Amino acid sequence: MLEVRDIKKSFGTQQVLKGVGLTVEKGDVVAILGPSGSGKTTLLRCINFLEKADEGTMIFDGETFPLDRMTKKDIARLRRKTAFVFQNYNLFRNKTALQNVTEGLIVARRMSRDKANEIGRQALDKVGLSDRYDYYPSQLSGGQQQRVAIARALATDPEIIYFDEPTSALDPELTGEVLTVMRKLAAEGRTMLVVTHEIRFARDVSTKVVFMEDGRVLEAGSSDVFFANPKEERTRSFLRTLEQERAQS
Repeated sequence: MLEVRDIKKSFGTQQVLKGVGLTVEKGDVVAILGPSGSGKTTLLRCINFLEKADEGTMIFDGETFPLDRMTKKDIARLRRKTAFVFQNYNLFRNKTALQNVTEGLIVARRMSRDKANEIGRQALDKVGLSDRYDYYPSQLSGGQQQRVAIARALATDPEIIYFDEPTSALDPELTGEVLTVMRKLAAEGRTMLVVTHEIRFARDVSTKVVFMEDGRVLEAGSSDVFFANPKEERTRSFLRTLEQERAQS
């Protein structure tokens, strides 16, 4: 479904991505792990064109695109096949949960309001917010706001959903409710690419893991093999640190 090759990205003199590649098949849940500053979020933003890569190639549904020479038309066409869930929800503060979900359907996809509302309610129902249609973000917990953001992503019926640290702004209790929704989506066969620090989610739900360090992919493979027998000592050290942090939390 999706393959990216040799992505490079610099901010000024700092090279953040140094030739990164990965592959996502239909139905995969790919977890991207790595320490802060390893380039995980920048990679995700380049893949969804929130940042422009300096070099690299994307293959999506059999079509090949040069990431440094993307046209606005191609970006718009590819974005219609994907959805992005941000760390901090990115909801409209002056719109209800339902309006946040339907806004893109009505404005960008020119869907009728009635049809958009029907799809929006179904999406909110799926993430456990059937009693929160008319609540504004200020009336919702962080976990509920993130679930609205996931509902907004689902409403467009994307081929793949990108998640950028979807629980990083949440306390442990609210983290659990968001991860429960993501587990359900994985069980349904949703294709997801997830930047995360949630080791249990990565181990239990992901089908593949990509471990990044200093702007490169240090190790990648199936989740079973990655967690049972990581090849690199740096990977083993990172996983030990995550486990210790989780045990202390």
